Amino acid sequence: MFAVAPALGKANLSAAQLKVLAGKARWIFRVGETGFPTIPTIAITRAAWDGLQAERARRDIRLRTHWVACLFKLVGKDGKPPLLVVRTSAAAHNGGLQPARLGIPAPTAPEDAVDPGRPLARAIKQAFESYGFPGAGWGTSRSEEDRARQIVLVQAVAEGQIEQFLTRNSVTGVLGPAPLNGSPVPRLPDSVDALISLLDAKAGRHMACLVAIHQGEVKFLSARPVQATAAGELEAAVDRVNRKVWSPHNAVTRVDPNRLTQLLHPRLKSAEDATPIATGLGVSPGAASGIITFNAEDAARLRARGKHCILVVNETGPADIEGMKAATGILTARGGMTSHAGVIARITGKPCVAGVRTLSVDTTEMVCRIGDREFRAGDRLTIDGSDGSVYLGTLPLAQPHIGGAIGKLLGWSDASRTISVRTNAESLEAAATALSFGAEGVGLARSEHMFFSPERMVALRRMILSEDEEARRRAIHGLVDFQTGDYSALFGAMNGLPVNVRLFDPPLHEFLPRTDEEIEDTAASLGVAVRALRLRLERIAEINPMLGHRGVRLAITYPEILQMQIQAVLAGARAASERQSAPVPVEIMVPFVSTASEVAWVRDHVMNIVENSGLARSERVKFSFGTMIELPRACLRAGEIAGMVDFLSFGTNDLTQTTFGISRDDAPTFLAAYQRKGIYERDPFVTIDEKGVGELIAIAIERGRAANPKLKIGICGEHAGDPTSLQFFSGLGIDYVSCSPYRVPVARLTLAQASG
Repeated sequence: MFAVAPALGKANLSAAQLKVLAGKARWIFRVGETGFPTIPTIAITRAAWDGLQAERARRDIRLRTHWVACLFKLVGKDGKPPLLVVRTSAAAHNGGLQPARLGIPAPTAPEDAVDPGRPLARAIKQAFESYGFPGAGWGTSRSEEDRARQIVLVQAVAEGQIEQFLTRNSVTGVLGPAPLNGSPVPRLPDSVDALISLLDAKAGRHMACLVAIHQGEVKFLSARPVQATAAGELEAAVDRVNRKVWSPHNAVTRVDPNRLTQLLHPRLKSAEDATPIATGLGVSPGAASGIITFNAEDAARLRARGKHCILVVNETGPADIEGMKAATGILTARGGMTSHAGVIARITGKPCVAGVRTLSVDTTEMVCRIGDREFRAGDRLTIDGSDGSVYLGTLPLAQPHIGGAIGKLLGWSDASRTISVRTNAESLEAAATALSFGAEGVGLARSEHMFFSPERMVALRRMILSEDEEARRRAIHGLVDFQTGDYSALFGAMNGLPVNVRLFDPPLHEFLPRTDEEIEDTAASLGVAVRALRLRLERIAEINPMLGHRGVRLAITYPEILQMQIQAVLAGARAASERQSAPVPVEIMVPFVSTASEVAWVRDHVMNIVENSGLARSERVKFSFGTMIELPRACLRAGEIAGMVDFLSFGTNDLTQTTFGISRDDAPTFLAAYQRKGIYERDPFVTIDEKGVGELIAIAIERGRAANPKLKIGICGEHAGDPTSLQFFSGLGIDYVSCSPYRVPVARLTLAQASG
């Protein structure tokens, strides 16, 4: 029981009293202690109120005497007890809390101050009850402590006109007074500017402010934080630095990295009046509206005519890449955060909603069903890849507008960041986007992604479906030229920044034809009978391809594929080095290894090719070799592997999959239930599992560095763009992270905060 802002003099609070200040009480004290006119206010904790009631039952008056003395601190110079106001003061806004009770008469006798049948005591009792905590003795020790610390405020009734406003505009971040809830800004005395500057400096957030205006004087009643747009918060942070209220370091540490993505994509202007017809997983942020289309060809045609479309499919695969690029947004019935659709959408910056259980697509009839609704090509949908909502029709979108604020903030963040941020990219478009966001190299160029065009897909399928080594060599010969040009362009675009090329990793089945139409087209392009092609497809089919013939296993069983890739990389590096002054840093990464002997075999073959190329001792091309750690055994044997490599890069998507024994594409069907029931706190494919997967990474780094102190360590899974995961990785002594282009700003800011 103490005065937060006494009618006379200033509050002199102990450390314990300062600790219990929450919500409105905190800001009332902060403003009052500066000397700004503040409505007299006292606070009482629930523990103190319970003590008063227990004392009342014992007919004691010791606490009551102190409580009455506190109430007298609301009395001004005239000595007249004012009418009272009772308010809750929670740390976070809660719609169920009791609204302010106004015009309560002051107690006429000491016992009236604690008797629940009297107006003041009744209002205080009801205010505490509105917090909704169970009675004493019914919760955990933590909840009991929180319950005891809850406070209720008792204020003198303010004279004059009560007005509300925001300290900053919630959209633009400009210093106020600004309108609250769409209401016009009231006419306010000039002295309110000092209050706004004071609150903005003390709180460092957008605040809803309540004041009383009487005879031209402003008196402060209370304030509470309000949610602003991501752009508004960012502009406000930069403005505070410009006003010398904050240092650049303050701005870096106070901006939420999770909200940066909202500044880089279109978003719904307002979805308050619209009800989603379905909800899935928001796997790539941003919003998009457009015409429903069911295949890549139609998406490309619509884009050529300047029309926006939503590609709606059961799931995507490599054959859909052109349609995904052409579409404005992507909607899938299956898949999760690390599904093909999610990964490609984040690379290309397209909004994507995946795992919509109520969606089914019939590509033969060119129709889809969402719940009990049926949609055909040409109908319109809006999707929100931030929260996974799907809406009927076309909703208005707000385009990103951030000015130079994000550039300033990220520039400040780079001053304190010690871990490099690279990007996952293999196309010039993705690389350019990432560079514009400040990427410091390519940490993962997935070589198989370079074959997603129809022409290249035919060439790749010819290689995969070859019956013998000689046929494969002939097929591979045509692929070298494709990749040489790609690598040359990518190395040139990065202009001296490192580029990490991952050798072929995915199961071959991902590139094979599936539908009858695809099989017939592939047979025709390869010049073989459809029946012969079907027999070949049956022979190479795998029961569990994600744990099958992929990654390093391809390089070892088909050395000609390995040779083709290395030749293409080296030729591309040579071509780029002849066009630019900066040397070309090339990193070759072999994926999905489980033993040191696999790494040794591939390294010997790769280095032989490099030696024969004449680039091994070139000053124009800087070559290094490493491996991607995606399997638990590789983590445990990292000490053996480290002596043969220059770097280790952890592919956290597959490492999570193989550690948990969960297929990441099938996980959405049950992970949501796990989270609802508290079995998993988080989706391990979104935020790294620190106790399992994280410990394996830590073990691998420790053992790897013990064997090779110069070992470079990277993280290149999707977790490298998740702020919570990045905070964990920052404590492991890593050298770089690599994430999708649109997550680069998030990683830069998060790692700066972790370094600070």
